[in-house]
Amino acid sequence: MKYSKLALVLATCSIAVACVSQSDSIQDNIQNNIQNNNQVSADTSSKTISFLAFGDGGYSVDYPKHKDMLQGLNKAAFIAKERAEWLEEHRPIAQFGHPPIHVYADSNIATEKSGAMPVGQAMAKLCAQKPCEFAIQLGDNIYPDGADANDGKDDQKRMDDLILGPLKPLFDQEPDLVVYSALGNHDWNSSRKGIKLQTEWMAKQQNFHMGEQGYYSFTMGEPGNDIEFFAIDTNMLLSGQRFYEIPLNPDGTEADLETALESGIAELEDFEPHEGPVNGEDKTQLAWLQQGLKNSKAKWKMVYGHHILWSVGGTKYDEGHVLRRLIMPTLCQYADAYIAGHEHDLELLTDDCSAYPESNSKAPLPLIISGAASKMRGIHTPFAKQQEIKYPQMRLLFTRSLIWGFAHIEVKPDVFDVEYYTTPNEGSGELVAERTFRFVNRTD
Repeated sequence: MKYSKLALVLATCSIAVACVSQSDSIQDNIQNNIQNNNQVSADTSSKTISFLAFGDGGYSVDYPKHKDMLQGLNKAAFIAKERAEWLEEHRPIAQFGHPPIHVYADSNIATEKSGAMPVGQAMAKLCAQKPCEFAIQLGDNIYPDGADANDGKDDQKRMDDLILGPLKPLFDQEPDLVVYSALGNHDWNSSRKGIKLQTEWMAKQQNFHMGEQGYYSFTMGEPGNDIEFFAIDTNMLLSGQRFYEIPLNPDGTEADLETALESGIAELEDFEPHEGPVNGEDKTQLAWLQQGLKNSKAKWKMVYGHHILWSVGGTKYDEGHVLRRLIMPTLCQYADAYIAGHEHDLELLTDDCSAYPESNSKAPLPLIISGAASKMRGIHTPFAKQQEIKYPQMRLLFTRSLIWGFAHIEVKPDVFDVEYYTTPNEGSGELVAERTFRFVNRTD
């Protein structure tokens, strides 16, 4: 199958995926430019496993960044700052946008509004229409710092407000729904005590679960259509690596590391001492993941964690390079999908696994990003175009940015559907269907 090149595509169908529904929504300067010539037939089985996937939901204006309050920007200054950062990152000014703005009462201090409550309402509305058996939470459950943050606020209330509060409409709709949570970089920001506090809090909640180590597996469904999930702690994996953040070139290409070091623009990724692996726990996790996937007897094997492998946001690609090196060979060989947050947008990509000879006969690996549950970020169209040129193994199938939203996934014996939903920026909690994509089982 031959594909035409384009910087971004709003919704596409590759050899391993078929679009099964479409909407008329169009994002700025993004056009569908890939035609599907190999659609997958729908499975007729009545047994379907349905779950929600959302990430980066732990932000509230009641828990702002300390530096934002110190800066005390008014609305105009806040927008000007957003615009300056947009240009500094070499994003086209014609595509500039900023998140909805909240102004604190009795002041003129402005900050980004949170979409956590509207997303919770929208998920509840979806689950009133179709099954939602459980959910996976993709990290940054507490923002900007995890529990045990040095801000004088009570941690029990913090977790009640940031993790539980936005999901109350969903739990009112589905009282027995359990959220299986992963950890993100902001959860790790404060201390290891903060991680322990969050884990212990979740252990006391009937609607939440998180393994004590921060990574764990669980199985859903019945033999013949069961899924083994592997929730991983990607921050633990990345904190054991040494790598640099390198700004993009003006044309959206990645700057050369050697040149960036010589010019002083490369910055060593800064992990706090408490984030570093203890007694080789990062290597232990990698071995656990490889052996667990290899030995799994489940029909489907799905891995999820906070950090992305590929994305088009333009700010997380250095981490993606490192994480791909650590886990992509294993995922390509043994997994059916990888689900992440971290980018505050919605994206769907694939990797054809051609870099790994033992896996390149399999269908492309779906990479699902659902990190728009409370904050939002723009995409970087020049970066996306250059990524497509430099890395032909990567395909972008869908993206929606500067929006709040989440994903809903339905798994049948031979195919699974990824459905994307958004909710309007004014905070109504209205449910808006975006796109649905279908993938085949690649590991059975």
